[in-house]
Amino acid sequence: MASPSQAAPPEKQKLYEALVDAINVIFGVHPGYRTVHAKGVVCEGVFTPSSAAAPLSRAPHFTAEPVPVLARFSDNTGIPDIPDTDPGTSPRGLALKFQLPGGAASDIVSHSTNGFPVGTAEEFLEFLQSIAASGPDVAHPSPVEKFLGTHPAALAFVQPRPAPKSFATLSFFSVNAVRFINADGVARYGRYQIRPVAGEAFLTPEETSAMPPNFLFDELSHRLAQGPIEFKLVVQLAKDGDKLNDASVTWPDDRKTLEVGTIRIHKVAADSDAVQRKLIFDPVRLADGIELSDDPLPAARSAVYSISYARRNPS
Repeated sequence: MASPSQAAPPEKQKLYEALVDAINVIFGVHPGYRTVHAKGVVCEGVFTPSSAAAPLSRAPHFTAEPVPVLARFSDNTGIPDIPDTDPGTSPRGLALKFQLPGGAASDIVSHSTNGFPVGTAEEFLEFLQSIAASGPDVAHPSPVEKFLGTHPAALAFVQPRPAPKSFATLSFFSVNAVRFINADGVARYGRYQIRPVAGEAFLTPEETSAMPPNFLFDELSHRLAQGPIEFKLVVQLAKDGDKLNDASVTWPDDRKTLEVGTIRIHKVAADSDAVQRKLIFDPVRLADGIELSDDPLPAARSAVYSISYARRNPS
């Protein structure tokens, strides 16, 4: 499923290609796999909107009957066989594709950290290049240490986090604001949060080190064999003055939230490996009633995913 992204201006396209190249320098090239979040699994489920959904947005999946949803759980990095116990696998990813009437779709791309290291694609390229230029033989402070010293959001982003007991006990955040418009034309800005109904649960470092390399994916398959797992789709609403165009700025926890529905995951897709190689979850693919803000990152992420898709699926 190809990306809906429009062709970028030449200077932007060069930037987006450089982002993919920088990630490949860090993680290597693994033909057939995503540039980032290479290790993943596709699951099938259903989204059921709550009574709070339609007053927020006229989007079809907020106002109609339950719709099918594809969910891809993933580890961070571009290494497809990275052990789930590796600290580099955080933040984990959860991408959602709501399958709407008439063959349309609306996507959410999220990860398990509430925030992003930087606010622009240019800064992200600088961040990636500083990582690529650093290593055990580089004098201190290394390029990445220098970058982190001047970018507090990036420093917070790279702090170690405990491994979850399960993908089903982990919260996820879509850190780019979107504009929700209801049937009366009333608009509000918000960010998605995806909260596990089972509650959050994490492993200690000692427990993590004792786990097998694929424990999260094995546990997910085993858990789904026993029954569905559920997440609540929550929208954190912006207040006047909140940054709408900078994903590196986390909104305060006291902002109002709306629980707009339940995501019920039933099973791992029978052909998950084949499906995920052809599938794009695109942050600019949105249903009517949900619009992009002026945050520059969704367009950049969309272009990077499209480039990654083309490279792993050469014609």
